[in-house]
Amino acid sequence: MTMTPPCALPPGLATWLDTHAEALDRGTLDSDTLLPVLGDAGLFRIGVPAALGGAGGDVRDAVEAIAAVAERSLTAAFVFWGQRAFIEYLLQSPNHSLAERSLPSLLEARQAGATGLSNAMKFLSGIESLQIEACPQADCWQLNGGLHWVTNLRKAGFVVAAAVSRSDGQPPAIVALDSGWPGVQRSDDLDLVALRGSNTAALRIDQVALSDEHILHIDARAFLPSVRPAFLGLQCGMSIGLARAALRAAHESGAARHGLADDVANLENSLEQSVQALHQGLADGRFKTAAAPLFRLRIALADTAQHAVEQELMASGGRAYLQSHGAGFARRWREAAFVPIVTPSLSQLRAELSRHDAAQGLAA
Repeated sequence: MTMTPPCALPPGLATWLDTHAEALDRGTLDSDTLLPVLGDAGLFRIGVPAALGGAGGDVRDAVEAIAAVAERSLTAAFVFWGQRAFIEYLLQSPNHSLAERSLPSLLEARQAGATGLSNAMKFLSGIESLQIEACPQADCWQLNGGLHWVTNLRKAGFVVAAAVSRSDGQPPAIVALDSGWPGVQRSDDLDLVALRGSNTAALRIDQVALSDEHILHIDARAFLPSVRPAFLGLQCGMSIGLARAALRAAHESGAARHGLADDVANLENSLEQSVQALHQGLADGRFKTAAAPLFRLRIALADTAQHAVEQELMASGGRAYLQSHGAGFARRWREAAFVPIVTPSLSQLRAELSRHDAAQGLAA
């Protein structure tokens, strides 16, 4: 299989991200500024069929694009992931009319798309119950509940995917909620330690009326396994990019001079092997029926990113604690602390793998 090459960002975008990475992380730049910048660079079209307004390619190209952004700003990559994941839901939804209506504004970044399916992915693994309930009415569904943590809830407007349980006993469904509807209430931005420019907030859903035309899939249990590879694969792009940036910085800070060359090279090899395995699994579809290998890759890539930042610290030495030299490192250190807790968190994935391995042992 031919590997998807790393993505080269347009020079203007690369410069913009380098200039504003600290402000995006600390929340000192208007967070609504980011999405149009990414959209103007054409990033949301990557991996989307040309017939639907995209640039062609597949989800692996989108993973590499997210990785390229994450090398410069994990906040920007986090927002990119949210937007691109929602686009992927539309691409895989049987509701083609919803996709046709929604894709143009999402690809052009005129509207923000948020992946509110973290709760749903936990539900799929038996970790958490669904937080929004739908009660069928005569001509619509009435929704009540909330989501505690959603990214890319742009204040200028957004659409968010959510899984809803059904009071009539039917299987849960996946729906798309618009911020302009009565009863969709966004909280203030969450007071995060880092990635503060990511438009991350909570949602309250209070007696929201939803028609069938806004259903992404009527059966969440059928839809979620099919989109989980893209959901997690795109998420892995954040770890890949952060690891690449930290390892490059370790080289530039004198890894060889400090006797770290072999450790850095080993991490680079491990990273490359994980990226190759991720691309292969996304290409051949194996992750749709075997989630455990994808979970292991998500864990491995997060660990690699953490170790890469540690190598950058050791190569930099005391300079990493000087503001004049270490601002980029300090940001990457905060970013690396965030990677393990993105849903599904590493602890949740490890628990799921333990159950999987125990079941496999019983089956044997």
